[in-house]
Amino acid sequence: MDLEIYQLAHRLAIEIHTMTLGLPKFEIYEEGLQIRKSAKSIPSNIVEGFGRKQYQQEYIRFLVFAHSSCNETIEHLKILFETKSLVNKVKFDYFMEEYDKLGRKLN
Repeated sequence: MDLEIYQLAHRLAIEIHTMTLGLPKFEIYEEGLQIRKSAKSIPSNIVEGFGRKQYQQEYIRFLVFAHSSCNETIEHLKILFETKSLVNKVKFDYFMEEYDKLGRKLN
């Protein structure tokens, strides 16, 4: 899919997946699993909504789901950082900036 918003969401989902593999072992299956699910939900909802674009209300509904998952991903990032499971501040700041950008585009 060549939608810019999809490409950004997809890239970030892959980056989040990779980042979580470096979390402390106990966190990989707790908060790590949750953030992987929410991050991967964003591009999935964009794709599903785009597939229903001929029905405007359906398309908008899936973009709202994607935006909600974006907000959820931001919350998981904050929790990981504040609990010191994600200690790399540069990586945290990068993800926060990128998900903020993605959220604004979805809105």
